[in-house]
Amino acid sequence: MIPMHPKKIIALAFVLVLFGFLAPLLMVLKVIETSFALSFLSHVASVSGLLLGIIGAAWYSRRGRS
Repeated sequence: MIPMHPKKIIALAFVLVLFGFLAPLLMVLKVIETSFALSFLSHVASVSGLLLGIIGAAWYSRRGRS
C-alpha cells in the first residue's frame, strides 16, 4: 500500500463526493444522458468518498495527537 498523507485522502474523498452529487444533478437537468452505469458509478463514488473522508479525518486526528 502506498502511504498517503491524510489531507490527500480527505481531498480525494471530497472529489468523489462532489462527483457523486454533480452527476445525478446533471442527469436530472438533462445535461448528460441518464444511464444505469453512470447512476451506479455516482452512487459508488459518493459512498466511497464518504467512507474515505471519515477514515482520513480519523487518521488526521490520530496523527495530530502523537
